[in-house]
This record gives sequence, C-alpha cells and structure tokens, in this order.
Amino acid sequence: MKFRKEIDSMGEISVPMDKYWGASTQRSKKYFDIGKIFVNKSLIKSIAIIKLAAAIVHKKEKQIDTSISNAIIKASRDVISGKLDENFPLKVWQTGSGTQTNMNVNEVIANRAIQILGGKIGSKKPVHPNDHVNKSQSTNDVFPTAMHISIVKETNRKLLPSLKDLLSQLKKKEKSFRKIIKVGRTHLQDATPLTLGQEFSGYVSQLKNCIDRIESSLKEIHYLAQGGTAVGTGINSRKNFDIKICRQISKITKIKFIPAENKFAALASHDAIVNFSGTLNTIAVCLMKIANDIRFLGSGPRAGYGELILPANEPGSSIMPGKVNPTQCEAVTMVCVKVIGNHTGITLAGSQGQFELNVFKPLIAHNILQSIDLLADSSLNFSKYCVKGIKADIVKIKDDLNNSLMLVTALAPKIGYDNAAMIAKKALNNKTTLKIEAIKSGLINEKEFDKVVDPKKMTQPE
Repeated sequence: MKFRKEIDSMGEISVPMDKYWGASTQRSKKYFDIGKIFVNKSLIKSIAIIKLAAAIVHKKEKQIDTSISNAIIKASRDVISGKLDENFPLKVWQTGSGTQTNMNVNEVIANRAIQILGGKIGSKKPVHPNDHVNKSQSTNDVFPTAMHISIVKETNRKLLPSLKDLLSQLKKKEKSFRKIIKVGRTHLQDATPLTLGQEFSGYVSQLKNCIDRIESSLKEIHYLAQGGTAVGTGINSRKNFDIKICRQISKITKIKFIPAENKFAALASHDAIVNFSGTLNTIAVCLMKIANDIRFLGSGPRAGYGELILPANEPGSSIMPGKVNPTQCEAVTMVCVKVIGNHTGITLAGSQGQFELNVFKPLIAHNILQSIDLLADSSLNFSKYCVKGIKADIVKIKDDLNNSLMLVTALAPKIGYDNAAMIAKKALNNKTTLKIEAIKSGLINEKEFDKVVDPKKMTQPE
C-alpha cells in the first residue's frame, strides 16, 4: 500500500494514498480501534447533508469562493450518494462528541473537492477541511444535528412503513377471525370466552397506539442544534445562520427541519432522543407481547395450545424430522430484548450531559439508529412471513371451548357465585361437563342451561 504524508496540529502522519480521509481520521483509526462496529452510514450521510447545506449558504453569502463552494457541494453529494462509502473507517467507540467522525467527513469532502479542482490530495489547498468544509460549524452542533436528521429520515423511510404493514396484516386477521369464538385465558388459566378477532383487536390497538406515539415524539426531533457551534453561543457563525442552514437542510431532505429554540440545551442534552427512544422501547414491549401470544397459541402441533397454525417456512430441527418452529416470533422477541437494552444505554448516555456538552453522542446515535433498523426489519419480516399466513385451527378451538369450565361464569347471575363454583369444581373432579353437573345439582334444567350458557352471548355485554 502506498502512503502520502498529511499534517495536522499534532504533526505529520502517513495516510493511504488511495483514500480521501486525512490526518484526524488516520489518528482515530490508530487510537480508537475498539470493537467491530463502524459509525452508521446514515449518520455519515446526514453529516454530509449538513456540509452541503452549509456550502450552499456560504456560497450565497459569498463567504467562500464560488469555485470552492461548488467543489464542496459536489463532493458532499458524492458522500450522500454512497460513492465514497469506503472512506469512512471509524468505529463508534471514539471521542464522546463525535469529533473524529465529523473530521472524517470534513477531510473526505475536502480532499475530494481538491481533486475536483485539480489540486493535490492532502495539501489542504485550495480546500481546507476546517476553514471551508467545517465553516460556521462545530462538531458539537453538527453531530446532534446529524443524529436528528438520521432519526427522522430512517423512521420515515423504514420504521413507520414496516409497522404500518404489520398493522395492516393484523387488521386483516382481526376481521377474518371475528366470528371464531375461543377460550380466553388469564393468569395462563382458562377464562371466559372471546372471539379470536377480539383477541387480535387488542394487538391492533396496541400497535396503532405505538405508531401514534412515534409520530408524536418524532415532531421534537425536527428541531436542530445547528448554529450553536461550540457551546451554544453560535461563535464563528453569522447571525441567522441557523435559520438559513435549516432551510437548506429542509430543501435537500424534503423534510421540514427547524432551528432548536435553545442551542445550549440542544448541545448539552439529548432529551428529545431519550424520549423518542422511549417510544421504541414501548414498541419492543408491544411486539414482545404480540409475538409471544402468537407463538404460544401456535404451539404444538399435538401437545400445545394449537389454536393457530403458523406458516412453515423452514425445517426447525437438525435432529427431529418434520419439526417446525415459530422462528419469526423468536427473531422478533430477540430484537425486542436488544431494543430494550439499547434504550437503557440511551437513557444512561442521555444523563451524561456535563455543563455545555453531552459526550456520549456516538453511543446514542448508534443505539437509536440500530433500534430503528432492527424494529423496521423484524416487523416487516414478521408481517410477511408469519402474520400474513396465520390460520385458525377451528376444530381445536371448538374442542377447547366446549371443554372449558369457565363457561360457568354465565350461570353465576342465575344460581349464584358459590353454586356456580361448586358445579365447576365437580365437573373438574368428576371429569364430566358443566352441563351434566349443573343439571344434576337441580339448580337449573337443561333448557335454561342451554339458554344461559351460550359462548356467543358471553363475548359481549348483555
């Protein structure tokens, strides 16, 4: 591998000749070679969007030479398009402000712009990574702004469509199962009847509420820290730069972004992200409930609940022929555990804002973007490869309903709670039916029993 020499405030360092990054990036590669998790590409592209927007503002206000601005604009678009993806080699575990990632983007854009203008890569002439690409900015406002842009973009692009697809499939099941009456369960024990559609309506309502929470909490993420520069005062930027750059970011992303009302809070705290992560945490709790119910109701096929027939997508065992497992449910529940863990990390990281800066930004960015990605992918898979193909085992459901002792609940208003309990216990101990024991008790005749103990009537108020 051939190297070139680049110089920064720390001195000289060798950089691979075939890469656009510079000295700051190379030092980070050396001193922060921690783990195998790289900075999310969505975050990189969001930083490049900021650089593009800043260059447009500086060009319009003639703060940077037009040729340099144009080169920065073109280089920034190259980063956003993904053409230069191999030039972002840094790990998540770095400086808590994300300075090295911001400088990585600055250096790549600067060197690409130098190349566009026919200069020598690494010379910082005629384009300087700090003086030109990072003009009117600080990592301290760039990184949180990029976090917000990425969260909004990825939520709108992936997460909400995936959740809405799952919601649509659950609604279809609610409708198709509306007439199937089954045994209810509380405390994992038999309870009064409900319809399978009613059971699925609970899942529909849960998920719909979660989607509403995401859309509500996402509004706060549309406020950007950009313009606060180092500590929130806006030093080294011109008045109203925050308004102008937000306007350009909005044009580029086609999403309305607004300057944060208080830049000091926007740099030193990430409460909006902690709050948004809380909605993802709630989704994880919601999906855990739904996936667990579905896999338990589909357990069997001979020794489980067996009320649902789940799609058989792949062999389930390397030793037991013909075994099929609820693998989509398992994948979703594993994702849920990871998202809950990520939220705990974000909560603790969000609490680490000392004075004018929170220095857990890369961790927060990684966790929130990973949670969005995992929830989006697992929800879509769960919808397509599990929920969509679920069928009801009508025979099993009917057998369980007919054998349920909790149908006796309908008798309580007629013969009293204690008498109804006595009948249920006798049916259980004698291994007979409620009807036999009720008639035998003399408290009710067969005609009255059939009229009162009607599972269909028990699925709604009188």
